[in-house]
Amino acid sequence: MATSEMKIGEISKPRFEFRTFGQNFDNSSKRMARLSVPIPEKVWERKSEEIYILSKTNDINNTKIRDGKMDIKTYIQTVDGLEQWNPLMKSEFPISKEVLENDVFPAFKVEMPSLTKNTYTLKEFLAMIDAHKDLQSVKVKKQRFGYMVNNTLCEVGNVLINGAKVVTINSESTELEDIKKTIVDCQLEGCENINYLQVIKRIIGWINKPLAN
Repeated sequence: MATSEMKIGEISKPRFEFRTFGQNFDNSSKRMARLSVPIPEKVWERKSEEIYILSKTNDINNTKIRDGKMDIKTYIQTVDGLEQWNPLMKSEFPISKEVLENDVFPAFKVEMPSLTKNTYTLKEFLAMIDAHKDLQSVKVKKQRFGYMVNNTLCEVGNVLINGAKVVTINSESTELEDIKKTIVDCQLEGCENINYLQVIKRIIGWINKPLAN
């Protein structure tokens, strides 16, 4: 069966992903850059400021806010150690009470706060998050360098999580074998596959585990 070609910037069927975090992946980063095919200039380097919403009772729905828009991805399954995620919803602020009741707070898997208004601004929403005993907003700044290796979408990123600096490197695709080959080619064997939810919980002290290095 022919494999589907990955295209940067296009939405595809749910992708599998390998991602790891630590302090230094210089050797793997250099290999990734050398192995990459040419990619569009718009993804050579990207910077963003995001807010992740962390829940003490949820590890399957990844919620972040970027450019005034809320984006929720949901975990589907793990196959051969690689996680598969699928977009769940996108919504802009101001956000309606109905969306918060039906989509957002159920994704956090926490007790629903009292919602007395028809719509909420981003500032009002974050105030609710920070007041909730099981939720916390975390500021994340990213500088990402894009590549494509073995038909997988790759990146190396410098990430600030509430000011704590870590480095991430990843490969994602709809095809498992392409990611596995990229892990080997970039000499990332043995590095833990960990998603943003898990690494942020470690950085803020909710999970007592170290990173890859």
